[in-house]
Amino acid sequence: MYVVRPAAAAAAAFLGFTLTVLGGTVASAASPARPSAPRAAAGDGGPLAGPVVYAHRGASAYAPENTLEAVDLAVRLGFAWVENDVQRTKDGELVVIHDDTLARTTDVEQVFPDRKPWRVRDFTAAEIARLDAGTWFGEEYAGAFVPTLREYLDRVRRNQQRLLLEIKKPELYPGIEEQTLKVLGEAGWLDERYVAGRLVVQSFSTDCVRLVHRLRPDLVTAFLGTPAVADLPKYAEFTDRINPWHTTISAEWVAAVHELRGAHGKAMGVDTWIVDDAATARKVRDMGVDGIITNAPDVVREAVGGF
Repeated sequence: MYVVRPAAAAAAAFLGFTLTVLGGTVASAASPARPSAPRAAAGDGGPLAGPVVYAHRGASAYAPENTLEAVDLAVRLGFAWVENDVQRTKDGELVVIHDDTLARTTDVEQVFPDRKPWRVRDFTAAEIARLDAGTWFGEEYAGAFVPTLREYLDRVRRNQQRLLLEIKKPELYPGIEEQTLKVLGEAGWLDERYVAGRLVVQSFSTDCVRLVHRLRPDLVTAFLGTPAVADLPKYAEFTDRINPWHTTISAEWVAAVHELRGAHGKAMGVDTWIVDDAATARKVRDMGVDGIITNAPDVVREAVGGF
């Protein structure tokens, strides 16, 4: 999921909010009625009373995206769920970064000026570790780095947060699904208590989501996109959630998703992206979505009733 990041000055937007550490599921206030059947939920697996707020790439309106700093800020703001992006280096290390090039969010052009177009897959993990992934956002974040997936998982686990993990562009990285699951397993994220309510794996690639479901049928999975209503039953065979761009959905479409039971026999869920303003947050809440993925989680929480 791509969105232009605001300038570092946007950090002022969250001043004045009380910062609280929240390790468990975020509770909610009133929301539109939901079907009685439980969903394969981004939480404890039970019915959701209102939309879960996911901190997109961490609290990325206020800290450099996909960094440990953004994860830590999300937990200080009180958000249990963070979203990230996974790609692979030249020497086979999984790293957390959105773009398939390093230019937008690091100083790679200064450190390696002769390596254009600076693709992630053309650099080793050691080379990427040398890059500054914070100064582009604000001088106060100088020294932030591109974390490996292992480093990221350890931080999210330490913070007692939950993870919406996106496998980016799997067509560029053959075998990344198996490798991602291997790293998750080694880091303890495939233990029953994590699989039951602390982890969702998503992708824009139908084949990727289908493969993850085949390899680990116990995992909750999500497809990023807005399939036609007529095609939704096909997706229900291998996924639990459909995660669309907010401009592409209606209340009727959300209801059509909810009418289906997904791969785990529970009503399918809908988590929409990227919603950063109060009016849109209320609009999608009223459509009946189960989750809102946002760069500004505090803004959305305030708008939808007290997350």
